[in-house]
Amino acid sequence: MSLDSLPSTMRAIGIKKYGDLDAIEQLELPTPKPKPNEVLVKVEYGGVNWMDGPFRSGTIPAAFPIASPPKALGMEAAGTIVALPTDEGLLSNGDYKARGFRLGGKVAIWGEGAFSEYISVPWMHAVPIPNDVSTRDAAASMVQGFSALTLMSEAYNVQQGDCVLVHTVAGGLGLCFAQLMAARGATVIGTTSMPEKAEIAKAHGAAHVILYNQEDVVKRVLELTDGKGVDAIFDAVGKDTFESDLKMIKKRGTIVAMGMTSGPIPPFELHRFVERNVKFTYATSMLYDEDPKEALKWYNEVWRLVANGTLKMRIHEYPFTAEGVKASQEEMASRKSVGKLLIKVA
Repeated sequence: MSLDSLPSTMRAIGIKKYGDLDAIEQLELPTPKPKPNEVLVKVEYGGVNWMDGPFRSGTIPAAFPIASPPKALGMEAAGTIVALPTDEGLLSNGDYKARGFRLGGKVAIWGEGAFSEYISVPWMHAVPIPNDVSTRDAAASMVQGFSALTLMSEAYNVQQGDCVLVHTVAGGLGLCFAQLMAARGATVIGTTSMPEKAEIAKAHGAAHVILYNQEDVVKRVLELTDGKGVDAIFDAVGKDTFESDLKMIKKRGTIVAMGMTSGPIPPFELHRFVERNVKFTYATSMLYDEDPKEALKWYNEVWRLVANGTLKMRIHEYPFTAEGVKASQEEMASRKSVGKLLIKVA
């Protein structure tokens, strides 16, 4: 498909100004014209991410440069390539050639503006999808699968025999953690809000699930570990769980902070870790996407785990409408969502 044959405008779901959910609307935006180092992708599925809310409201941290409205929302997607980079120097680059991009090839991408019919992103933000993985599963696993695999290998390397606590275990990232940790032979203890979500988490590998709004989480974790605590805690909640984490971590254990859905962790004194020789790290999977060789290695491992059934993505789809995107963000903000939420674009 030549660029001349593409429509001059496209449908997108986004905002004309920052605001609450009611700011979301259907837009008609210019079809992107890719820069020489970019791939242009026809989007099939867009992934819903907790960051979509701050991108919509304009409260995103300064470390994340973002486009100004009007703009499409969404930051992760999968689809097919309709235009390749044209930079002659890039086309001979070994890291670029290793991606094996081709017109019509399936790719997963991350970049602002994913809830649109077309998106153009730097080639390093696009990863080829093998034939045995669908664009639907790739859109669902690209960010959460990649995050789970890198953090449970690098921030704390989960091993057979470990006992690990995963907060919000029934979410998209939590279910990935549960499956991959269980596959390594670890015992996974999770927290969630509802019995229905607890059963889903158990079906995906969690050995024990604690209802944090009905049970004393610290007491239950210590009961399950004979008073010793867990080897590691993976915590994307932040402010609401930090204090209890310090009571549930084992001596010489590791707390992996990786998000702040309840707000940032308040300032604290490092000497609080002395009593149990606790290791604390605030980690992001984005670091592992910076080097193209390393990134491709991790993504290919995610695709392998999806293809062989080790990592099964539980998906709930929403329509490619303003109401669909609003509903997806509302569901995520309510903490009622289970698994990965997708917008079906095409």
